[in-house]
Amino acid sequence: MFAEKVLSGMRPTGRLHLGHYHGVLANWIKLQHEYPCLFFVADWHALTTAYDEPGTITQNTWDMVVDWLAAGVDPAQATIFIQSRVPEHAELHLLLSMMTPLSWLERVPTYKDQQEKLSHKDLTTYGFLGYPLLQAADILIYRADKVPVGDDQVPHIEFTREIARRFNHLYGREAGFEEKAKEAVKKLGTKRARLYEELRIRYQEKGEADALEQAHAVLDEAQSLSHGDRERLFGYLEGGGKMILAEPGALLTHASRMPGLDGQKMSKSYGNTIALREDAAAVQKKIRTMQTDPQRVRRTDPGDPDKCPVWQFHQIYSNDAVRDWVQQGCRSAGIGCIECKQPVIEGVLKEQEPMRERARMYAEDPQLVKSIIADGCEKARKLATDTMRDVREAIGLDYS
Repeated sequence: MFAEKVLSGMRPTGRLHLGHYHGVLANWIKLQHEYPCLFFVADWHALTTAYDEPGTITQNTWDMVVDWLAAGVDPAQATIFIQSRVPEHAELHLLLSMMTPLSWLERVPTYKDQQEKLSHKDLTTYGFLGYPLLQAADILIYRADKVPVGDDQVPHIEFTREIARRFNHLYGREAGFEEKAKEAVKKLGTKRARLYEELRIRYQEKGEADALEQAHAVLDEAQSLSHGDRERLFGYLEGGGKMILAEPGALLTHASRMPGLDGQKMSKSYGNTIALREDAAAVQKKIRTMQTDPQRVRRTDPGDPDKCPVWQFHQIYSNDAVRDWVQQGCRSAGIGCIECKQPVIEGVLKEQEPMRERARMYAEDPQLVKSIIADGCEKARKLATDTMRDVREAIGLDYS
Protein backbone atom coordinates (compact mmCIF):
# COMPACT_ATOMS: atom_id res chain seq x y z
CA MET A 1 0.00 0.00 0.00
CA PHE A 2 2.79 2.41 0.88
CA ALA A 3 5.85 3.09 -1.30
CA GLU A 4 9.23 1.81 -0.18
CA LYS A 5 11.22 4.31 1.90
CA VAL A 6 14.31 4.15 4.08
CA LEU A 7 14.57 6.46 7.09
CA SER A 8 17.55 6.97 9.38
CA GLY A 9 18.81 9.75 11.63
CA MET A 10 21.71 10.76 13.85
CA ARG A 11 21.93 12.98 16.89
CA PRO A 12 24.04 16.09 16.21
CA THR A 13 27.32 15.40 18.02
CA GLY A 14 29.51 17.68 15.92
CA ARG A 15 32.27 16.50 13.62
CA LEU A 16 32.16 12.79 12.90
CA HIS A 17 34.96 10.22 12.99
CA LEU A 18 35.82 7.13 10.99
CA GLY A 19 33.71 5.00 13.32
CA HIS A 20 30.62 6.90 12.17
CA TYR A 21 31.63 6.39 8.55
CA HIS A 22 32.14 2.63 8.77
CA GLY A 23 29.27 2.10 11.21
CA VAL A 24 26.55 4.22 9.56
CA LEU A 25 27.45 6.48 6.65
CA ALA A 26 28.95 3.86 4.33
CA ASN A 27 25.63 1.99 4.60
CA TRP A 28 23.61 5.17 3.93
CA ILE A 29 25.66 5.81 0.79
CA LYS A 30 24.87 2.30 -0.44
CA LEU A 31 21.17 2.53 0.42
CA GLN A 32 20.65 5.89 -1.33
CA HIS A 33 21.26 4.12 -4.66
CA GLU A 34 18.76 1.36 -3.86
CA TYR A 35 15.76 3.10 -2.25
CA PRO A 36 14.22 6.54 -1.71
CA CYS A 37 16.04 7.62 1.45
CA LEU A 38 15.39 10.21 4.15
CA PHE A 39 18.30 11.08 6.45
CA PHE A 40 17.68 13.52 9.27
CA VAL A 41 19.45 15.36 12.08
CA ALA A 42 17.73 14.27 15.31
CA ASP A 43 18.18 17.55 17.14
CA TRP A 44 15.15 17.14 19.42
CA HIS A 45 16.55 13.75 20.46
CA ALA A 46 19.78 15.47 21.47
CA LEU A 47 17.78 17.41 24.06
CA THR A 48 16.52 14.23 25.77
CA THR A 49 19.93 13.77 27.40
CA ALA A 50 21.62 17.13 26.69
CA TYR A 51 18.73 19.42 27.67
CA ASP A 52 21.18 21.48 29.75
CA GLU A 53 23.59 21.99 26.81
CA PRO A 54 21.38 23.64 24.15
CA GLY A 55 24.02 26.07 22.88
CA THR A 56 26.01 23.32 21.15
CA ILE A 57 23.27 21.79 19.00
CA THR A 58 23.15 24.25 16.08
CA GLN A 59 26.88 24.28 15.33
CA ASN A 60 27.09 20.51 15.87
CA THR A 61 24.30 20.11 13.31
CA TRP A 62 26.08 22.08 10.58
CA ASP A 63 29.38 20.31 11.26
CA MET A 64 27.70 16.92 11.09
CA VAL A 65 25.80 17.64 7.87
CA VAL A 66 29.02 18.76 6.16
CA ASP A 67 30.55 15.44 7.20
CA TRP A 68 27.56 13.55 5.74
CA LEU A 69 28.05 15.36 2.43
CA ALA A 70 31.80 14.88 2.56
CA ALA A 71 31.36 11.14 3.12
CA GLY A 72 29.22 10.88 0.00
CA VAL A 73 25.61 11.28 1.09
CA ASP A 74 24.14 12.84 -2.05
CA PRO A 75 21.31 15.40 -1.76
CA ALA A 76 20.32 14.52 -5.34
CA GLN A 77 19.74 10.92 -4.24
CA ALA A 78 18.48 11.35 -0.66
CA THR A 79 16.40 13.85 1.32
CA ILE A 80 18.51 15.46 4.07
CA PHE A 81 16.70 17.48 6.72
CA ILE A 82 16.55 18.60 10.35
CA GLN A 83 13.94 17.04 12.63
CA SER A 84 12.86 20.25 14.40
CA ARG A 85 12.30 22.02 11.06
CA VAL A 86 9.43 19.60 10.38
CA PRO A 87 7.04 20.33 13.30
CA GLU A 88 4.69 17.52 12.23
CA HIS A 89 7.08 15.17 14.07
CA ALA A 90 6.05 16.84 17.31
CA GLU A 91 2.36 16.83 16.46
CA LEU A 92 2.34 13.11 15.70
CA HIS A 93 4.36 12.44 18.86
CA LEU A 94 1.76 14.32 20.90
CA LEU A 95 -1.19 12.49 19.34
CA LEU A 96 0.49 9.10 19.73
CA SER A 97 1.20 9.88 23.39
CA MET A 98 -2.55 10.01 23.99
CA MET A 99 -2.92 6.30 23.16
CA THR A 100 0.42 4.83 24.25
CA PRO A 101 0.33 2.80 27.48
CA LEU A 102 2.87 4.01 30.03
CA SER A 103 4.04 0.43 30.60
CA TRP A 104 5.14 0.18 26.94
CA LEU A 105 7.59 3.06 27.46
CA GLU A 106 8.90 1.78 30.77
CA ARG A 107 9.78 -1.62 29.34
CA VAL A 108 11.94 -0.30 26.46
CA PRO A 109 15.33 -1.99 27.11
CA THR A 110 17.45 1.15 26.77
CA TYR A 111 15.36 3.16 29.27
CA LYS A 112 17.00 1.78 32.41
CA ASP A 113 20.32 1.08 30.68
CA GLN A 114 20.78 4.71 29.69
CA GLN A 115 19.75 5.95 33.12
CA GLU A 116 22.49 3.81 34.64
CA LYS A 117 25.11 4.80 32.05
CA LEU A 118 24.28 8.51 32.39
CA SER A 119 23.82 8.45 36.17
CA HIS A 120 25.45 11.90 36.46
CA LYS A 121 22.41 13.36 34.64
CA ASP A 122 18.86 13.69 35.95
CA LEU A 123 16.97 11.65 33.37
CA THR A 124 13.73 11.37 35.32
CA THR A 125 12.11 13.58 32.69
CA TYR A 126 9.06 13.09 30.48
CA GLY A 127 11.22 13.75 27.41
CA PHE A 128 13.59 10.91 28.23
CA LEU A 129 10.79 8.47 29.05
CA GLY A 130 9.01 9.44 25.85
CA TYR A 131 11.99 9.46 23.48
CA PRO A 132 11.14 5.98 22.02
CA LEU A 133 7.72 7.38 21.12
CA LEU A 134 9.29 10.42 19.45
CA GLN A 135 11.55 7.99 17.61
CA ALA A 136 8.45 6.06 16.52
CA ALA A 137 6.83 9.30 15.32
CA ASP A 138 9.98 10.09 13.30
CA ILE A 139 9.52 6.82 11.42
CA LEU A 140 5.73 6.71 11.16
CA ILE A 141 5.36 10.30 9.92
CA TYR A 142 7.05 9.22 6.65
CA ARG A 143 5.41 5.78 6.49
CA ALA A 144 8.93 4.41 6.15
CA ASP A 145 8.96 0.65 5.74
CA LYS A 146 12.73 0.19 6.17
CA VAL A 147 14.88 1.43 9.04
CA PRO A 148 18.57 0.44 9.01
CA VAL A 149 19.56 -0.67 12.51
CA GLY A 150 21.92 -2.97 14.35
CA ASP A 151 20.70 -5.86 16.51
CA ASP A 152 20.56 -3.66 19.62
CA GLN A 153 18.04 -1.31 17.99
CA VAL A 154 15.56 -3.96 16.84
CA PRO A 155 13.39 -3.55 20.01
CA HIS A 156 12.84 0.11 19.03
CA ILE A 157 11.53 -0.97 15.63
CA GLU A 158 9.26 -3.56 17.21
CA PHE A 159 7.96 -0.87 19.59
CA THR A 160 7.22 1.35 16.56
CA ARG A 161 5.35 -1.53 14.89
CA GLU A 162 3.25 -1.97 18.04
CA ILE A 163 2.43 1.75 18.09
CA ALA A 164 1.37 1.67 14.41
CA ARG A 165 -0.69 -1.46 15.04
CA ARG A 166 -2.44 0.08 18.04
CA PHE A 167 -3.14 3.32 16.14
CA ASN A 168 -4.57 1.45 13.15
CA HIS A 169 -6.63 -0.70 15.52
CA LEU A 170 -8.12 2.31 17.27
CA TYR A 171 -8.69 4.57 14.28
CA GLY A 172 -8.50 2.59 11.07
CA ARG A 173 -11.41 0.17 11.02
CA GLU A 174 -14.04 -0.06 8.30
CA ALA A 175 -17.60 1.07 8.99
CA GLY A 176 -19.34 -1.55 11.10
CA PHE A 177 -16.12 -3.53 11.46
CA GLU A 178 -16.33 -4.00 15.22
CA GLU A 179 -19.95 -5.15 15.18
CA LYS A 180 -19.18 -7.66 12.42
CA ALA A 181 -16.09 -8.87 14.29
CA LYS A 182 -18.05 -9.36 17.52
CA GLU A 183 -20.66 -11.41 15.68
CA ALA A 184 -17.85 -13.53 14.24
CA VAL A 185 -16.41 -14.07 17.73
CA LYS A 186 -19.71 -15.64 18.84
CA LYS A 187 -19.37 -18.21 16.04
CA LEU A 188 -16.22 -19.56 17.70
CA GLY A 189 -18.27 -21.13 20.47
CA THR A 190 -18.30 -20.09 24.12
CA LYS A 191 -14.97 -21.61 25.18
CA ARG A 192 -12.97 -20.53 22.13
CA ALA A 193 -14.59 -17.07 22.10
CA ARG A 194 -13.60 -16.44 25.72
CA LEU A 195 -10.01 -17.58 25.05
CA TYR A 196 -9.79 -15.49 21.86
CA GLU A 197 -10.93 -12.34 23.72
CA GLU A 198 -8.43 -12.92 26.53
CA LEU A 199 -5.57 -13.35 24.06
CA ARG A 200 -6.67 -10.35 21.98
CA ILE A 201 -6.62 -8.09 25.05
CA ARG A 202 -3.23 -9.43 26.16
CA TYR A 203 -1.77 -8.75 22.74
CA GLN A 204 -3.28 -5.31 22.12
CA GLU A 205 -2.89 -3.90 25.62
CA LYS A 206 0.40 -5.50 26.62
CA GLY A 207 1.99 -6.31 23.27
CA GLU A 208 2.56 -9.98 24.20
CA ALA A 209 3.78 -11.73 21.05
CA ASP A 210 3.00 -15.22 22.41
CA ALA A 211 -0.63 -14.17 22.91
CA LEU A 212 -0.82 -13.31 19.19
CA GLU A 213 0.57 -16.73 18.24
CA GLN A 214 -1.88 -18.53 20.54
CA ALA A 215 -4.81 -16.55 19.14
CA HIS A 216 -3.76 -17.45 15.58
CA ALA A 217 -3.79 -21.12 16.64
CA VAL A 218 -7.30 -20.72 18.07
CA LEU A 219 -8.55 -19.32 14.75
CA ASP A 220 -6.75 -22.02 12.75
CA GLU A 221 -8.57 -24.67 14.78
CA ALA A 222 -12.00 -23.10 14.13
CA GLN A 223 -12.80 -24.95 10.89
CA SER A 224 -16.44 -23.87 10.69
CA LEU A 225 -15.67 -20.17 10.18
CA SER A 226 -16.34 -18.64 6.77
CA HIS A 227 -13.40 -17.05 4.97
CA GLY A 228 -14.84 -13.57 5.57
CA ASP A 229 -15.30 -14.11 9.30
CA ARG A 230 -11.83 -15.64 9.62
CA GLU A 231 -10.19 -12.63 7.95
CA ARG A 232 -12.29 -10.28 10.05
CA LEU A 233 -11.17 -11.99 13.27
CA PHE A 234 -7.52 -11.86 12.24
CA GLY A 235 -7.98 -8.13 11.62
CA TYR A 236 -9.83 -7.65 14.91
CA LEU A 237 -7.04 -9.48 16.71
CA GLU A 238 -4.22 -7.43 15.18
CA GLY A 239 -6.00 -4.10 14.89
CA GLY A 240 -6.78 -4.51 11.21
CA GLY A 241 -8.74 -2.19 9.02
CA LYS A 242 -7.58 0.80 7.06
CA MET A 243 -3.78 1.15 7.24
CA ILE A 244 -3.15 4.76 8.25
CA LEU A 245 0.35 4.26 9.62
CA ALA A 246 2.72 1.74 8.03
CA GLU A 247 4.47 -0.83 10.20
CA PRO A 248 8.22 -0.43 9.56
CA GLY A 249 10.68 -3.25 9.17
CA ALA A 250 14.19 -3.42 10.60
CA LEU A 251 16.78 -3.37 7.84
CA LEU A 252 19.54 -5.19 9.71
CA THR A 253 22.98 -3.79 9.01
CA HIS A 254 26.31 -5.51 9.42
CA ALA A 255 27.82 -4.48 12.74
CA SER A 256 31.06 -2.76 11.74
CA ARG A 257 33.20 -2.19 14.82
CA MET A 258 35.72 0.48 13.91
CA PRO A 259 38.63 0.28 16.36
CA GLY A 260 39.98 3.36 18.07
CA LEU A 261 43.62 4.29 18.35
CA ASP A 262 43.84 2.36 21.63
CA GLY A 263 42.08 -0.81 20.44
CA GLN A 264 38.76 0.02 22.09
CA LYS A 265 35.72 0.99 20.02
CA MET A 266 36.32 4.37 18.36
CA SER A 267 34.47 6.94 20.46
CA LYS A 268 34.84 10.61 21.37
CA SER A 269 34.35 9.69 25.02
CA TYR A 270 37.51 7.54 24.86
CA GLY A 271 39.55 10.22 23.08
CA ASN A 272 40.74 7.64 20.54
CA THR A 273 39.25 8.96 17.29
CA ILE A 274 40.37 10.00 13.83
CA ALA A 275 38.00 12.63 12.49
CA LEU A 276 36.44 12.15 9.07
CA ARG A 277 38.20 15.23 7.68
CA GLU A 278 41.20 15.33 9.98
CA ASP A 279 44.33 17.04 8.68
CA ALA A 280 46.71 14.57 6.98
CA ALA A 281 49.65 15.51 9.23
CA ALA A 282 47.53 14.92 12.35
CA VAL A 283 46.39 11.53 11.03
CA GLN A 284 49.99 10.45 10.41
CA LYS A 285 51.07 11.57 13.88
CA LYS A 286 48.17 9.77 15.58
CA ILE A 287 48.80 6.47 13.83
CA ARG A 288 52.58 6.62 14.21
CA THR A 289 52.21 7.09 17.97
CA MET A 290 49.59 4.32 18.37
CA GLN A 291 50.16 1.68 21.02
CA THR A 292 51.47 -1.66 19.74
CA ASP A 293 51.94 -5.10 21.28
CA PRO A 294 53.15 -4.28 24.84
CA GLN A 295 55.38 -7.37 24.80
CA ARG A 296 57.37 -6.00 21.87
CA VAL A 297 59.68 -3.68 23.75
CA ARG A 298 62.65 -3.72 21.35
CA ARG A 299 62.79 -3.79 17.54
CA THR A 300 64.29 -7.27 17.70
CA ASP A 301 61.50 -8.68 19.89
CA PRO A 302 58.92 -10.79 18.03
CA GLY A 303 55.33 -9.58 18.40
CA ASP A 304 51.77 -10.86 18.23
CA PRO A 305 49.50 -8.90 15.84
CA ASP A 306 46.40 -10.19 17.64
CA LYS A 307 47.46 -8.19 20.71
CA CYS A 308 48.19 -5.01 18.73
CA PRO A 309 45.57 -2.28 17.99
CA VAL A 310 47.33 -1.55 14.67
CA TRP A 311 46.39 -5.04 13.43
CA GLN A 312 42.69 -4.15 13.81
CA PHE A 313 43.26 -1.28 11.35
CA HIS A 314 45.02 -3.63 8.92
CA GLN A 315 41.89 -5.79 8.91
CA ILE A 316 39.94 -2.80 7.57
CA TYR A 317 42.46 -1.01 5.36
CA SER A 318 44.90 -3.67 4.10
CA ASN A 319 44.59 -6.43 1.49
CA ASP A 320 45.47 -10.08 2.08
CA ALA A 321 49.04 -9.69 0.86
CA VAL A 322 49.78 -6.84 3.28
CA ARG A 323 48.10 -8.70 6.16
CA ASP A 324 50.27 -11.77 5.46
CA TRP A 325 53.34 -9.49 5.41
CA VAL A 326 52.33 -8.06 8.81
CA GLN A 327 51.68 -11.47 10.39
CA GLN A 328 55.00 -12.93 9.24
CA GLY A 329 57.08 -9.80 9.77
CA CYS A 330 55.73 -9.02 13.24
CA ARG A 331 55.96 -12.56 14.59
CA SER A 332 59.53 -12.94 13.29
CA ALA A 333 60.63 -9.37 14.17
CA GLY A 334 61.35 -8.98 10.46
CA ILE A 335 59.57 -5.60 10.39
CA GLY A 336 59.36 -2.81 12.93
CA CYS A 337 56.22 -1.16 14.25
CA ILE A 338 56.78 2.03 12.23
CA GLU A 339 57.01 -0.02 9.02
CA CYS A 340 53.86 -1.91 10.01
CA LYS A 341 51.92 1.32 10.50
CA GLN A 342 52.76 2.85 7.12
CA PRO A 343 50.15 0.90 5.04
CA VAL A 344 47.50 1.87 7.60
CA ILE A 345 48.43 5.54 7.28
CA GLU A 346 48.22 5.28 3.50
CA GLY A 347 44.87 3.45 3.66
CA VAL A 348 43.26 6.01 5.98
CA LEU A 349 44.54 9.00 3.97
CA LYS A 350 43.33 7.43 0.72
CA GLU A 351 39.86 6.96 2.23
CA GLN A 352 39.78 10.53 3.53
CA GLU A 353 41.05 12.22 0.37
CA PRO A 354 37.71 12.39 -1.51
CA MET A 355 35.98 13.42 1.73
CA ARG A 356 38.25 16.43 2.15
CA GLU A 357 37.74 17.30 -1.51
CA ARG A 358 33.93 17.16 -1.27
CA ALA A 359 33.92 19.13 1.97
CA ARG A 360 35.99 21.99 0.53
CA MET A 361 33.17 23.67 -1.39
CA TYR A 362 30.83 23.47 1.64
CA ALA A 363 33.47 24.95 3.91
CA GLU A 364 34.05 27.78 1.42
CA ASP A 365 30.32 28.45 0.97
CA PRO A 366 28.24 27.50 4.06
CA GLN A 367 25.12 28.77 2.29
CA LEU A 368 25.25 25.66 0.09
CA VAL A 369 24.63 23.45 3.13
CA LYS A 370 21.77 25.64 4.31
CA SER A 371 20.17 25.46 0.85
CA ILE A 372 20.43 21.65 0.82
CA ILE A 373 18.80 21.48 4.24
CA ALA A 374 16.06 23.96 3.29
CA ASP A 375 15.23 21.91 0.20
CA GLY A 376 15.28 18.67 2.20
CA CYS A 377 13.03 20.09 4.92
CA GLU A 378 10.53 21.21 2.28
CA LYS A 379 10.41 17.72 0.72
CA ALA A 380 10.17 16.02 4.11
CA ARG A 381 7.45 18.35 5.28
CA LYS A 382 5.32 17.60 2.25
CA LEU A 383 5.38 13.89 3.09
CA ALA A 384 4.74 14.60 6.77
CA THR A 385 1.81 16.89 5.93
CA ASP A 386 0.16 14.14 3.87
CA THR A 387 0.45 11.69 6.76
CA MET A 388 -0.87 14.17 9.33
CA ARG A 389 -3.88 14.95 7.15
CA ASP A 390 -4.85 11.26 7.28
CA VAL A 391 -4.03 11.00 10.99
CA ARG A 392 -6.18 14.00 11.94
CA GLU A 393 -9.06 12.74 9.83
CA ALA A 394 -8.86 9.29 11.42
CA ILE A 395 -8.76 10.66 14.97
CA GLY A 396 -11.60 13.10 14.31
CA LEU A 397 -9.64 16.35 14.29
CA ASP A 398 -10.44 17.29 10.70
CA TYR A 399 -12.01 20.76 10.69
CA SER A 400 -11.78 21.46 6.97
